[in-house]
Amino acid sequence: MATKLVILESPNKVKAVKGYLGKNYKVVASQGHVRDLPKSTLGIDIEHGFEPKYINIRGKGELIKNLRQEAKNADVVLLATDPDREGEAISWHLMQVLGLDEKKAKRIRFNEVTENAVKAAVKNPDEIDMKLVDAQQTRRILDRIVGYQLSPVLWKKVKNGLSAGRVQSVATRMVVDRENEIRAFKSEEYWTIDALLETEKGKTFKASYVSKGKFELSDKEKADKVLEKTEGKPFTVKELKKAVRYKNPAPPFITSTLQQEAYKRLGFQSAKTMRTAQELYEGISLGQDGTHGIITYMRTDSLRISTVARDAAKDYILSVYGKEYYPPKARVYKTKSGAQDAHEAIRPSYMEYPPQKIKQYLTNDQYKLYKLIWDRFLASQMASAVIDTVTIDTDCGGVPFRSTGYTVRFEGYMALYDYKNDKDEEEEKATVLPQVEEGDVLECKEITPLQHFTQPPARYTEGTLIKALEEKGIGRPSTYAPTITTIIQRGYVEREAKALAPTSLGEITTKLMCDNFEDIVDYGFTASMEDSLDDIESGNKNMADVLRDFYEGFEKDLEKANETIDRENYKLPVVETDIVCEKCGSKMVVKSGRFGKFAACPNYPECRNTKPLDKDGNPISKESAAKEATPAPDDIKCELCGGPMVIRRSRYGQFYACASYPKCKGTRPINKELDVDCPLCGKKLAVRHGKNRSTFYSCTGYPDCKFISYDVPTNEKCPVCGSMLLQKRGKEDSYVCSKKDCSYNADKKKSKK
Repeated sequence: MATKLVILESPNKVKAVKGYLGKNYKVVASQGHVRDLPKSTLGIDIEHGFEPKYINIRGKGELIKNLRQEAKNADVVLLATDPDREGEAISWHLMQVLGLDEKKAKRIRFNEVTENAVKAAVKNPDEIDMKLVDAQQTRRILDRIVGYQLSPVLWKKVKNGLSAGRVQSVATRMVVDRENEIRAFKSEEYWTIDALLETEKGKTFKASYVSKGKFELSDKEKADKVLEKTEGKPFTVKELKKAVRYKNPAPPFITSTLQQEAYKRLGFQSAKTMRTAQELYEGISLGQDGTHGIITYMRTDSLRISTVARDAAKDYILSVYGKEYYPPKARVYKTKSGAQDAHEAIRPSYMEYPPQKIKQYLTNDQYKLYKLIWDRFLASQMASAVIDTVTIDTDCGGVPFRSTGYTVRFEGYMALYDYKNDKDEEEEKATVLPQVEEGDVLECKEITPLQHFTQPPARYTEGTLIKALEEKGIGRPSTYAPTITTIIQRGYVEREAKALAPTSLGEITTKLMCDNFEDIVDYGFTASMEDSLDDIESGNKNMADVLRDFYEGFEKDLEKANETIDRENYKLPVVETDIVCEKCGSKMVVKSGRFGKFAACPNYPECRNTKPLDKDGNPISKESAAKEATPAPDDIKCELCGGPMVIRRSRYGQFYACASYPKCKGTRPINKELDVDCPLCGKKLAVRHGKNRSTFYSCTGYPDCKFISYDVPTNEKCPVCGSMLLQKRGKEDSYVCSKKDCSYNADKKKSKK
């Protein structure tokens, strides 16, 4: 009997896929990429057709050795990495690294981790799609060239340690441009007039003056003139309009809309949304039902739904809600032009697992996101809501007023998921109106002029920035979350409450880029590069041609920039304070660090004096910092003096400090709880600190549970026994099983010998 080796991308899928296939299948994981460009050099031979120089990723030698042995022992190797460009490239790299040929190695793809999907993929193996691989390679090479050749320019002309990126620079520019719009905005005054009217039966409702334009009443004088016309005159109903409006559901999620709605409804940052969605896709243990991926692939911009999924949704709607909640004709959503249609929209893999039924198996975040995906998908297949709208036009001395209202006649899909766009939110301001007839005379109880001022555009949030990136065609579903994370981590953008604001560094860097590398930060140019990658994938363009066309202009810009950029034009602004450095007498300046702004001596490095600043920019003394710090729990006492402690922060993170500091300098570490379950008892694990700042991990149930590990606990499962995998300390891609007698660990020891 022939043996078959299935190589997945993530170890989290191993248990589920292994359960679907028979004994003759061995299922292992590559744990992501196995080869990449070297970090120490450019790794691109530009003079010879932009040939990439790949090397095996450091720390993956043992994994590659094991995979090579497994492949040697198998008759057939099925490469089952994720069904996208990145996954296709990983499969291609595996073929190169493991020395496989096209006769022995085949490519299989599945959009959902379900038994039917996996078995169908195994029955229909395919070849590596080199067009997808070339599209991924082109993106990787472009990003490497921009990052490695442009970043040194920023080091010389702005500040050491900066980095540039093909998409991150454009995203930063969008945040900077929005900030400039806000600064340039000039507020304009306008007025509205509201009247409170009462019917003969004593029912009241609001009517608003119908202006000819937003600025018709541009000042109080004009508003007063309108009020004079209405003084002492009755309000008469001139026209009554009734209509029925059908409100259609929103389509199922694609990557960008999932990130936007998860941010809006759940407060999830984009990285958290994608991380949680990945967990739902790769596999959740559902007790006796086994491990299953419960949503389809989460990186997609297609609205397509399979016929099987649509029929399953129909059966569920008919059985749970009734036939009136299903539309006369099944809903089919049209994917926008230019979108990749390789995968379905994001939807539940099974209609047999409603969120409430499997809530016990999900973490809180997993449940929230799964329910959001479930509700959105199911609602997208349901009947429209039926809305009765009413408009009452009234007249007072020739001055027109209008009232609008609505009632829901049939809730349809809104019984499950009430998606609101901007128009819906405006409609919500309307109210249920009383019964009136044309010609009715209404009493005015109160008439009120209201002054308003136009508001500047709002800063981007993560959700609105993703929407803007998508609308401009910048990046792709898989890049939105890492792009936003990158520009924040690198100090170009910072969070202010929920909004994204540019830092001084982000603004100066964007100015340099716009002045000297216009194409790199041009919205249209960046979008056209994404189109070129799509053209490579579809076979309409050649990888080398796209790279050559890009590099010709980029090389000229680099040469010119190195010769002409004057560092004096791109100096970071120095904000001087009134704080005098007690060590050298100079006035201190404001600097930004990992934990916010602080005052620093301008004579650095000769004088290294610094002071923490509060939110208003005032210096915080060590004594006041201790007093204003957050109190620690009552049971946390100082080990030196027995007094209460407070939570302080240092460059190493938060810690407990004695509240009487500086009189008492007692400290103790904070043991941070992890979102990882103990493999022995199921309680949460926590980070602990031993002597000499050594870190280890143990169960919060100690002393009842004595689990301890010096390796890092993960939510990934062992491909052999299903127990927790531990990441070897200091080795990003090396894992051992938490169950010490597991054969997975034994295999690793053998391979070392």
